Amino acid sequence: MIALIQRVLEARVTVAGQTVGEIGPGLLALLAVEKGDAPANAARMVERLLGYRVFSDAEGRMNLSLADTAGELLLVSQFTLAADTAKGMRPSFTPAATPEDAERLFNEVVALAKRCHPKVATGVFGAEMSVSLINHGPVTFRLTA
Repeated sequence: MIALIQRVLEARVTVAGQTVGEIGPGLLALLAVEKGDAPANAARMVERLLGYRVFSDAEGRMNLSLADTAGELLLVSQFTLAADTAKGMRPSFTPAATPEDAERLFNEVVALAKRCHPKVATGVFGAEMSVSLINHGPVTFRLTA
């Protein structure tokens, strides 16, 4: 499982012109499920999303997590993160999970995150989405679980 996280001042996802998820200060996480991922990967990813220290403490160091700051989380499915780009000029999506497996595990990440954190918003799995954000820092990391 792969997540590209961005520390944001705000982020929003729209589908067909309608806002389906939005947050204030927190993390935007673009999430891909790979072949072989299991519920344990979903649990570990939620642990990492909520606990990864990317927010500044009083001394300006990245020592605080989303859980520490009560920041918000926006989860957006993005299978293209699982692409193999090592060869040629076109990505291969063979590392990506099937749509059915990916949706099941993405929904598991969402459910776990909502049980553990007070403010979680999402996009719509499989939809063509527009994502807008104000990246704070900018701070962007790639997490795996």
